[in-house]
Amino acid sequence: MTSKGFFITFEGIDGSGKSTQAKLLAETLGKHGHDVLLTREPGGSTGAEQIRALVLEGDPDRWSAETEILLFTAARRDHMENAILPALQKGQIVICDRFADSTRMYQGLSRGDLRGLVDTLTELMIQQEPDLTLLIDMDPNTGHSRAKARANKEERFEDFGVSLQENMRDGFIKLAEEFSTRIHVIDGNQDINSVQTIVFDLVKGVLK
Repeated sequence: MTSKGFFITFEGIDGSGKSTQAKLLAETLGKHGHDVLLTREPGGSTGAEQIRALVLEGDPDRWSAETEILLFTAARRDHMENAILPALQKGQIVICDRFADSTRMYQGLSRGDLRGLVDTLTELMIQQEPDLTLLIDMDPNTGHSRAKARANKEERFEDFGVSLQENMRDGFIKLAEEFSTRIHVIDGNQDINSVQTIVFDLVKGVLK
């Protein structure tokens, strides 16, 4: 799929601060005159938001990893068709809080070796990778504590415990090595303003 826009994603474990940084980047780019769409996954379109409630709420064992992969792929396809691709085709900068890399990690690694299935479905049904991915790296214990402190009903993955976050953190770092030209790792253990500055400087350089 080709487009005139630019596609940026934020990744990281739960509680890493990626959602905050995605919002701050969208605000900053907007102030600099860029046309920006800020969105999220799972979600970002009407159909995908309905699926979001299915996968993020309820008991940790509600779905098998294989079923989750299908649900996330369906949500992502709807999101692509109804939000991301139209924005890119209009020349907008799309900033998305999570994308296929999260599925590669959470479903592809959390309960078995299912990475190949995620990649196959992404190639068949999504056919789009980000132009740039910013991985906010965070200590798993700190991230898990932050995520649990939010105390909302979307805690299904947090309820798997800190061990999942440790596995995901290791997996994200290896993924960054695999896609080194696309994924940039940023130390999220710094204060918010320091991380924001690093993020904006990196994106500004890439956009030039």
